[in-house]
Amino acid sequence: MKRLNEIEAIEDAIKQEAALLYISAPNCNVCEALKPKIRSLFERRFPKITLYEANIAHTPELAGRFNIMSAPAILLFFDGKEFAREGRNISIDLFEQKVAKIYQLYFDGT
Repeated sequence: MKRLNEIEAIEDAIKQEAALLYISAPNCNVCEALKPKIRSLFERRFPKITLYEANIAHTPELAGRFNIMSAPAILLFFDGKEFAREGRNISIDLFEQKVAKIYQLYFDGT
């Protein structure tokens, strides 16, 4: 995951074809435990999606811009539009199924 610390860089990153924004917070055990699982899942199943990470403490504007109430928050964008969002209590299996449907439609057109 590429770390982004400025709101402008984050805005530019999500305008790409396909991007995942992983928002974490300092001293967040859930954030640290979930991040490698998400990274592994996307590298294995969804390699065309670019992964980004931002820390809400370093970029507090994220809370208002993306309506973030808790960390971690995972936002999935295609062509700058948000297609999926998960927060705090995330089921990896359900998230994978949701992303798989969107990914297949976007990249395969089926």
